[in-house]
Amino acid sequence: MALNKDLLEILACPKCKADITPTPNEDGLVCGPCGVVYPVKDEIPVMLVDKAVPLGEWTGSKPA
Repeated sequence: MALNKDLLEILACPKCKADITPTPNEDGLVCGPCGVVYPVKDEIPVMLVDKAVPLGEWTGSKPA
């Protein structure tokens, strides 16, 4: 799955407004300053603070 590069350029962390970067598998978006990963479900980033996963607990997307 390839995330839309134009979309990645405009997305920011909803909590701190920092830039985000895709995980190596592009199954999540990392906010370094907050130390969280926002999951990507069906190629759609879930940019909700309450859905963010702490970076140390991120195991990647899980099959539905």
